[in-house]
Amino acid sequence: VMAPLMFVDTAFVLASTLKLVEGAWLPVLVGVMLIIVMLTWMRGTKFLAQKTRRIEVPFEPLMNSLEHKPPHLVPGTAVFLSADPEFAPTALLHNLKHNKVLHENNVILTIKNEDIPRVAPADRVQMEPVSDKFMRMTLHFGFVERPNVPKALAMARRKGWQFDIMSTSFFLSQRTVRPDARSGMPQWQDRLFVYLAHNADDASNYFQLPTDRVVAIGTQVTV
Repeated sequence: VMAPLMFVDTAFVLASTLKLVEGAWLPVLVGVMLIIVMLTWMRGTKFLAQKTRRIEVPFEPLMNSLEHKPPHLVPGTAVFLSADPEFAPTALLHNLKHNKVLHENNVILTIKNEDIPRVAPADRVQMEPVSDKFMRMTLHFGFVERPNVPKALAMARRKGWQFDIMSTSFFLSQRTVRPDARSGMPQWQDRLFVYLAHNADDASNYFQLPTDRVVAIGTQVTV
């Protein structure tokens, strides 16, 4: 049964191959280049995540330390974006290191993209208070939705959370990626990933954060 089908498929492939010299090589070349770009982004992101994980600090011990011996407290709410709520956001660590202050209310915010087109408003916000000063919050968005964080946070009022955009600061970790010969990737692929990371959409713009409420703390990472 398979032999006739393979014969027909082979005939189609050979017939299509003849068109390469007539100009079909161009879309093939474009497709190969796109595949290289996507594989480079996936591989570089994996290396970057592994390197970041090695220097991350677990959130629970840090929170207990801050509760036991808190730094100077300032009024307002600080929202720290985090890919993994089990670890302390880099922006939080740098804020404590350089500014030596902690807001009265702190939100560890995680954005999750679901495998559905749209998320119902009732399922948008998930909150988990962990202490008097800290709360974990997860915002869910569908794959066709553009995340609007301020609008989603305003919806959290329905669950009893007091939110005032004018007393809220959004802390972002703005990473500058540098090439490293020891990254494990070929040098050309390393430089391509750095170029892609440099041209990636800014987080504050992607999440539609108000520019006058954003504090970006820069960090440098090599891959």
